[in-house]
Amino acid sequence: MLEKYLKAFSNLRTDKNRNRYPAITKHRAPHKPFLLLSIMDLIAQGQISKNFIEPSYDLVETWNTYYSRIMPPGSATSMAYPFFHLRNEGFWHRIPNPGYEDKLDTPVYSMRKVREFYTGVKVDDELFQYLCDLETRERLRLVLIQTYFAPEVQPALLEQGRVNYEAYEYGKKLLADPEAEYSREETEKSGKARDQGFRKVIVNLYSHRCALCGIRMLTPEGHTVVEAAHIKPWSESHDDMPTNGLALCRLCHWSFDEGLMSVGKRYEVLVSKRVQVERNLPGHILTLRGKWDAGKKLS
Repeated sequence: MLEKYLKAFSNLRTDKNRNRYPAITKHRAPHKPFLLLSIMDLIAQGQISKNFIEPSYDLVETWNTYYSRIMPPGSATSMAYPFFHLRNEGFWHRIPNPGYEDKLDTPVYSMRKVREFYTGVKVDDELFQYLCDLETRERLRLVLIQTYFAPEVQPALLEQGRVNYEAYEYGKKLLADPEAEYSREETEKSGKARDQGFRKVIVNLYSHRCALCGIRMLTPEGHTVVEAAHIKPWSESHDDMPTNGLALCRLCHWSFDEGLMSVGKRYEVLVSKRVQVERNLPGHILTLRGKWDAGKKLS
């Protein structure tokens, strides 16, 4: 049975177009392999423990890590495409939401529609068992990477799988013991995993909401307006504890790093007088001065 799925994974029906897809994907659409790799990662992390795969934000975010790792910057796409088109592979079984049973043949092009139409997906029971076993999962992973990607990017994709797992584990450690101390050697060694794990913890703690201006923007495709910022700079503190983190939109993040905005002892927004220097147009930033409750996730 394993040979059946190894063969199926090496013969996915993918769009081929030399003008649309780069040489690093062998001029083929990488969407289906990225989705299957992402599902493997969530199974390895224990986030998927039974044969039911939801179109969750965690799955979308993991898919985005693979896509952004090797694909050209600025190329817009959606996990909705492989989520729908994997139906042609035989092992992928979509489960419609009540009342949407007649929509199984209707193409979907956004994650909003995916979540509207489907409650989730099941794969063949035999395949799911192989995905849950480390040895067979890694054989299936290798088939996907070697079949659909050029040799020069294969190590990056293998590394991304390791980073996704280590970032998840690092995030769990940060949340399990907020007062724990990590050595500089330990945190520097984790590199990309540390950055990714810290970012995910902070953004989720603040529910994708900027601690200073309060803006919250989260697209169905898993893109968020906020970033994770260190209160005491990482270069000085080497402190990834949640108490040293803020979720900030890009404008507030830049203003915070430049010393133009901060948070007071009562969680009030502090705005420097320097934002009003000649020719500056600080706009709404001035209205935030004294705003209470900023960054209260720190408590």
